[in-house]
Amino acid sequence: MARYIVDSQIDNHEKYYFIREQESQDIVLRPSKYLMHKKRSKLSPNTIRRSAGAISYYLNYIDETGIQLDDVWEMPYDKQQEHFTDYLIWLQAGLHSGDSYKKKPYNETCNAYLKEVFRFYRFSGQQDESTKQLKVLSDMRIIVHNSVGVKRTLYRNTFHGYLQEKGHIGKTIEQDKIVILLKACANCRDQILLLLLAETGFRIGELLGVRYATDIDYERHLLYVNFREDNENGARAKNAEYRKAKISDATFEILQFYIEEYKDLIFQQEYLIINISGDYAGKPMQDSGVYALMERLQKKTGIKVTPHMLRHYFANARRKAGWKLELISQALGHRNIETTMRYLNISDQELMDVSDEFYRKHQSIYEIDKLL
Repeated sequence: MARYIVDSQIDNHEKYYFIREQESQDIVLRPSKYLMHKKRSKLSPNTIRRSAGAISYYLNYIDETGIQLDDVWEMPYDKQQEHFTDYLIWLQAGLHSGDSYKKKPYNETCNAYLKEVFRFYRFSGQQDESTKQLKVLSDMRIIVHNSVGVKRTLYRNTFHGYLQEKGHIGKTIEQDKIVILLKACANCRDQILLLLLAETGFRIGELLGVRYATDIDYERHLLYVNFREDNENGARAKNAEYRKAKISDATFEILQFYIEEYKDLIFQQEYLIINISGDYAGKPMQDSGVYALMERLQKKTGIKVTPHMLRHYFANARRKAGWKLELISQALGHRNIETTMRYLNISDQELMDVSDEFYRKHQSIYEIDKLL
């Protein structure tokens, strides 16, 4: 059994994450202080939860190896390099999950866990003047700003043990399967949820944060993403972004039908997507409810679907429709084009087809016929 676990507490609609030692039930102060720092930096609850998971994995790793956090700081450079490389191998083997039958994580995921550990060490070093930075990290810093002016500090590190990233293709879903899922939905709430995810490309936290009175343009059929910290369901727009998306006339009709069908519940609160039955009827839907819904649909149809798969579908459908990459990236709310590229499932055959088409149109591009 893992010694360290992630725990959380809700206070005045705000969710706080911390690391707890299971046997004593004590809160582990140093990593929990780091998570509070991320909370005060206005990062989304999901981002903080993932950070907490990464830190707990590392704490369990060093507990297994019989060393303390402070011991790592004192290691010489080559020992730190070896320590963190061994940690990546431990993660790659899936030992962090405690389930040998569970699917092993991608190399990209293992690297992301380690980068979070490095951020934790850097934060701890900045909080305690007597603590030095890790020797495998450099002091080189780059200041960048996102599209809404939020400043970030990026660090370049000298750690050379990262796992090779293979660039796995993100999972998407085909249009015909979405149609089957829509027909299998038990009500129009479930249908509009799937349709809005597929037509807007919004992250699940962004959609669940939409308020029916202020975030929808009913004349132009637009939905808006607005960054808020006080959403009752914990929904959060990533990167403090403002964005909008247009939906089809047909989907807008379903949206109107949904609002009319459940107006007695919807109009008692602010949010568009709500629970429509059970003890929480009339309360804004949470992401856990969305995932439970999609699991039920999978059992009924045999089709796996997640909010992120519908986001991938949005990106690929727009690419095939001829949208420029920059427009797709902006619609998805990505900070850089490279992230968007990972969403696009471009097959080798598609590359060959466009190459053949290019050369058919430009046979004489180099006037090779005159060289023969």
